[in-house]
Amino acid sequence: MNSLPAAELHLHIEGTLEPELIFALAERNGIQLPYADIEDLRRRYEFDDLQSFLDLYYSNMAVLRTAADFTEMTRSYLARAAAAGVRHAEIMVDPQAHITRGVPLETCINGVAAALVDSESQFGISTELIAAFLRDEPVDDALAVFDSLLAMEAPIIGIGLDSAEVGHPPRDFVALYERAHEAGLKCVAHAGEEGPADYIRQALDLLQVDRVDHGIRCMDDEALVERLVAEQTPLTVCPLSNVRLRAVDTLAVHPLPRMLERGLNVSINSDDPAYFGGYLDDNVARLLETFDLSTTQLVRLAENSVRSAFISDERRRELLAEIQEWQAGHVAE
Repeated sequence: MNSLPAAELHLHIEGTLEPELIFALAERNGIQLPYADIEDLRRRYEFDDLQSFLDLYYSNMAVLRTAADFTEMTRSYLARAAAAGVRHAEIMVDPQAHITRGVPLETCINGVAAALVDSESQFGISTELIAAFLRDEPVDDALAVFDSLLAMEAPIIGIGLDSAEVGHPPRDFVALYERAHEAGLKCVAHAGEEGPADYIRQALDLLQVDRVDHGIRCMDDEALVERLVAEQTPLTVCPLSNVRLRAVDTLAVHPLPRMLERGLNVSINSDDPAYFGGYLDDNVARLLETFDLSTTQLVRLAENSVRSAFISDERRRELLAEIQEWQAGHVAE
């Protein structure tokens, strides 16, 4: 089956660093890795929780030193995403994670952006860049980096909030999101992955986000579910990520089908695909194996992604037409 056209709205570019590229960049930059070989690194991709993943995730970033490194990483993702059916991608980058290890802000932002300039002509993927901030670091640090992003006129469409969720509620970052709204930027935030449903409510009411990343814990709060359905708030769900990080025990008990049944505005995304077992098409394939989703349900998920994207009405119409064309070529179940 040819890949269903869709938008990917929850993707951390640093999470696309495949082991082969990690070793290639380490050799290029003269970095000694703490792994015997590629297979030794792959064996470490079993995680107990979000923090155990983050430890490896941040450690592997050490190979990213130059703008060219960031560009190569991003182009590698775009090539793989194109094969997965991604037609529009809103890519998050973690500037604080690079600044703290001595990489200039301009290096990481401009390196990623250089690959996005011609992403549509080269890969058939329109793109936007989102600067994500680390919620387990002080808000004052985030504000300083945000000011620097504005000063350099960084080509970002919005901001996000990621990293270790538990114990770091959205309310801690109200000042950052107020600044972002004042600057006319779009706002998203991770909420309700490992953290409670109340974090989703905080993201909506205090941060006034346009979109919630993850959001699966909303199912613990019936009043919140009803609100999210009524407001059609986008929830960027990452099934394989949720399983790998033990946010859910197995894919078979993932709440995505129930979220769809309730009428929530959910889409499928890959989060950190190099670490979590697959890209967008891999997520779709595993969901099909596990839940036997119908063509109608798949189309709805793809249309949700496009309707929730930060794109022009013209681009939205183009992508919805591609999805309808795909549907016409498949027998509805």
